[in-house]
Amino acid sequence: MKKTIRDLPADLRGKRVLARFDLNVGIDETTGEIRNDRRIRASLPTLTNLLERGAAVIAMSHLGRPKPGADPSKNAPFAMDRVAARISEYLRQPVTKANDVVGEDARKKVAALQPGQCLLLENVRFHPFEQPLKKEGATEAEMAAHEAGMKSLAEELAAFGDIYVNDAFGTLQNKDVSVLALPKAMTGRPRVMGLLVEKELQIIDQLLDRAERPLVGIMGGAKVSDKIKFLQVLLQKVDRLLIGGKMTYTFLKAEGKSVGAMTIDANDETLVRGIDPALRSKVVVPRDFVVAHRDDLSRVQTAEDFVPDDFQGVDTGPKTVEEYRRILAEARTIIWNGPLGWFERPPFDRATRAIAETLAERAQAGATVVVGGGETAEAVEEFGLAEKMTHVSTGGGAFLKYVEERKFKTLDVLDDR
Repeated sequence: MKKTIRDLPADLRGKRVLARFDLNVGIDETTGEIRNDRRIRASLPTLTNLLERGAAVIAMSHLGRPKPGADPSKNAPFAMDRVAARISEYLRQPVTKANDVVGEDARKKVAALQPGQCLLLENVRFHPFEQPLKKEGATEAEMAAHEAGMKSLAEELAAFGDIYVNDAFGTLQNKDVSVLALPKAMTGRPRVMGLLVEKELQIIDQLLDRAERPLVGIMGGAKVSDKIKFLQVLLQKVDRLLIGGKMTYTFLKAEGKSVGAMTIDANDETLVRGIDPALRSKVVVPRDFVVAHRDDLSRVQTAEDFVPDDFQGVDTGPKTVEEYRRILAEARTIIWNGPLGWFERPPFDRATRAIAETLAERAQAGATVVVGGGETAEAVEEFGLAEKMTHVSTGGGAFLKYVEERKFKTLDVLDDR
């Protein structure tokens, strides 16, 4: 078991805490306006706890996918100013924002930080060495230079703090400096996880090891290959697995059914055919679908058992939704990852919305309902149902990876109890 902020001294006055949060909120990428601050709200318990104990908190996060060294006007929407202002509103105290990551402004503001105050560094991905080099065909010299740059950044950040806290569940699968090299550079100083990371891990562990049954999984999304490990782990644990989204048509194709105008990855089809028959018996695949003509999305109809020529599936059909609702009515634990249709484009959001409403009802009736981050979390937020679920994860990829492997390198470097 890894240490958490609860294992730190009760009085943190005189300590500077480097806290990596996941403040990668939903924004308008043209204006930078915050559209969804769920991840800010999820970070508040840890941040508030540290500040109330007298720590001087130096908060870090990435936001979006800026390009280091790009035209500043193009990166402007990804600056952390609006995030700092929103945190200030929630804390009801000023949050200072640095205009760089480890530059002169950051160093000056870190030095001036007082107990119980918070400083937010600029978007860590503005720094050219925050992430591993992704240049295709990079030479050994380029790789070595980049690795040296990442090590230097880690050391410069480490000089800011006495304690390291990782509360960024959504980034635990990454190899970025702020979540991996930085805590390594702080060996000998306390390195712990925050309350959000602790909560996320505990919930997944309970789902997989101590779930009340019946346990039903719901899996949507597009590519089977992206979720095959997740799917295989779930099939070992659940009593039923309900399929939705584009994944539906991979299962249909594997059964030899026509999928109309849809393109199905041959590797995905092979993966579905390779599922152990004993586990495959737990899978429930839709038998009716909402389909739209590939050249005219206004030409919509319901199809059963196969997709007509020149049509593509855009939502799960009403008969299947009713079947799923009956199955879910008996479930005591439900785990959902992946929308059941093209939820961003009404009216193709009907199945996803109907299942979200059903799960909200089940949670209110005492069932444990966990929504596995990513697009599914966006959907339940958009429908106004997030607060009615037992838990909505802040991490899409991290949620999947932890279910698959139950470990992260970014957690391995934290202190053991």
